[in-house]
Amino acid sequence: METNPAEASQSAKTSTRAGNYFISNYPPFSFWSEDQRVEVEIALNSEPAPDAKLGLYHHIPFCRKRCHFCYFRVYTDKNARQIQEYLDGTIAELKAMAERPLIRGRKLHFVYFGGGTPSYLSAKQLHELTDQLKAILAWDEAEEVAFECEPGTLNPSKLTAVKDIGVTRLSLGVENFDDHILQINGRAHRAPEVYRAYERALAENFDQINIDLIAGMLEETEENWQRNIEQTIKMMPDSVTIYQMEIPYNTGIYKEMKASGKLVAPVADWETKRRWVKEAFAALESVGYTIASGYTAVKNPEKTKFIYRDELWSGADLIGLGVASFSHAAGVHYQNFTEIEPYQESIAAGELPLKRAFRTNEEERMIREFILQMKLGKVELGYFSDKFGVDIHEHFADQLSNLADEELLSVEDGFVILNRDGLLCVDNLLHDFFLQEHRTSQIV
Repeated sequence: METNPAEASQSAKTSTRAGNYFISNYPPFSFWSEDQRVEVEIALNSEPAPDAKLGLYHHIPFCRKRCHFCYFRVYTDKNARQIQEYLDGTIAELKAMAERPLIRGRKLHFVYFGGGTPSYLSAKQLHELTDQLKAILAWDEAEEVAFECEPGTLNPSKLTAVKDIGVTRLSLGVENFDDHILQINGRAHRAPEVYRAYERALAENFDQINIDLIAGMLEETEENWQRNIEQTIKMMPDSVTIYQMEIPYNTGIYKEMKASGKLVAPVADWETKRRWVKEAFAALESVGYTIASGYTAVKNPEKTKFIYRDELWSGADLIGLGVASFSHAAGVHYQNFTEIEPYQESIAAGELPLKRAFRTNEEERMIREFILQMKLGKVELGYFSDKFGVDIHEHFADQLSNLADEELLSVEDGFVILNRDGLLCVDNLLHDFFLQEHRTSQIV
């Protein structure tokens, strides 16, 4: 059968190639530098802004197995002693932070345990770690304590411990309900472990249970994706987060692509992934869910919140603990050392484990909050005029007009509103709002 040239051209344009497409901060990480690390000291020694919220991120970089698509800093070869040394290091890091004027005396508004696999830790380790964290920075008034889990690491006693330490949102990294898909993508768990973990989590009565899915995994098919949607609806979790598969450069899949000289990743193209998420969102809406961002559906928007996301996207201070973690302190972005050895050596020497940093100016902070809030699908213009003195409609007139012409968004009644097609490709739209010096080439 002959290939239609137009179809072939479109396929090449939308094919999944290596690179990071998901935008999590601004300016991009590539502009952060070692020579700006001094800015972190200045920020930590400043007084907090009035009414600024404070959050804590704790990175647990240990996993049973590294997924083929994983691009986070994780370790699968550490023994119990090494894990404990790392956890002790994060406590020492927080103690040093808590003495700085920016942090001293403040209470945590939100806490997030990410990974890696936080649920890789034992119940005893979780209790000891969080008792020490709470003794340094109180979180008795925290509105949210979020905790990521790999289903295969959860047993009844582990889940009881997770509930006991104060977790309000439990997030299960399901990704897919098919054992073959899970296996070929390098996931450690299998579908029966998902169902057991979910039932046990329900029994603990967490405030919110979220499940993560990924559209477009290796060997994903139309039939499999529809089964994922159907199974999710049977479970009816409080929230569902759906990511579109991307292939960053430091993943196992990319290494195989590079070794074989392939430019296109062996996963669904972007048009297919966006259609699959669109279908999932429509199915979830049909049973009562509300679409809350380009990635999330919630069963009860009055009850179910993502405090970590919303506060971070509104300029909150965030202290990141552990290897490779990111922080945002008084307008300064920074990242810790990305390997565990230099991280621990720095902590042992009584130094901040800083790798790189970037001090933002007010315009960059405005852009950061605007593009991140665009992911919610609805941005209030008055927020930016009140906080930054900027008329967004005027400031970004050309960009908004172009996207309106493409029928991806509209500006009405004081809001920028993305339609469903715009929301599903939002990360690809945000580069238009970057300052010229921060723009980089994008494939899709």
